Amino acid sequence: MRSVFYVAAVLLLHFLLTAMFCVGIRTIGGRDESRFSEAPEYRNGVECPVSVNKEVVSSCDPDLVHVAMTLDSEYLRGSVAAVHSVLRHASCPENVFIHFIAAEFDPASPRVLSKVVRSTFPSLNFKIYIFREDTVLNLISSSIRQALENPLNYARNYLGDILDLCVDRVIYLDSDLVVVDDIHKLWNTNLTNSRVIGAPEYCHANFTKYFTEEFWSDPVSSRVFHSRKPCYFNTGVMVMDLVRWREGNYRKRIENWMEIQRKRRIYELGSLPPFLLVFAGNVEAIDHRWNQHGLGGDNVRGSCRSLHTGPVSLLHWSGKGKPWVRLDAGNPCPLDHLWKPYDLYKGSLIRDHSSFTSSIFLGFSSYLL
Repeated sequence: MRSVFYVAAVLLLHFLLTAMFCVGIRTIGGRDESRFSEAPEYRNGVECPVSVNKEVVSSCDPDLVHVAMTLDSEYLRGSVAAVHSVLRHASCPENVFIHFIAAEFDPASPRVLSKVVRSTFPSLNFKIYIFREDTVLNLISSSIRQALENPLNYARNYLGDILDLCVDRVIYLDSDLVVVDDIHKLWNTNLTNSRVIGAPEYCHANFTKYFTEEFWSDPVSSRVFHSRKPCYFNTGVMVMDLVRWREGNYRKRIENWMEIQRKRRIYELGSLPPFLLVFAGNVEAIDHRWNQHGLGGDNVRGSCRSLHTGPVSLLHWSGKGKPWVRLDAGNPCPLDHLWKPYDLYKGSLIRDHSSFTSSIFLGFSSYLL
């Protein structure tokens, strides 16, 4: 009698595996069952410059606004919302070109990510680049939060090498933000006095806390700021001159500080401090409205926070708490509702079916022993 149950269980297992495989193909390939709704078509106004080649948009087109951001399975929902917000408020959305930097070993392959982006934004001009994580893996030191140790956080250090050489200027954006103003206004930032980057600065912040006591007690290391008046800035929103970046070999300058950090503990916060060491005090100051950051709370608790005073052009959930996580958990912060209108996520049938089949396997496990 036990052998009959065994045969029946094996046949059922075969059926379930076959069904699950078919569901997987249908869910990934079927446009109607995509995890994201298709965004509305956002078109240029009559005042927008017209590309020479309307059929194929090249990243070398001089009329484009270049935006770079990372793309991975963990923050995919945030990236989609960020792109949606950029297009929704852009005066010339068809002139926006998104450069996505994808991790080499992400669970979702670049091909899968590309399909998601294309199905969600059919007319978007974009390109996906693969970031080789071993480029920076040996330079990363431990941080106060494990998420800050993700190699993809350091991809911004390598934009000058990753992006096409014809791209001489780019706006870098984190994936946990939404733009609520015309991105062209940020693009038109003038980087004066040969400055390499522009970002909102916060000179009232306690700059010393971003580095350890060992750093400040070392006269050689701390001397880096002697000829500057350093101010804190958040690297999640930056306008970057890639020509000056490449000419000045700023990637190597940042890597030098990361190598020192590996030998001596001079800071605690992931990818931010090396940027501060290289650029703080020599940043083109952009209006604070372009980075209302810290909405994710601190790096430990992720508690709710309010907006800074003044107008807002960009909302940034830097910190531990992310709006989509708190909204799904039914415990959102008040400002998380400002992110929700840009969210195009509608769930995944793969996850539902996988949970279903897993529960059935558990129910028949005793017959397979």
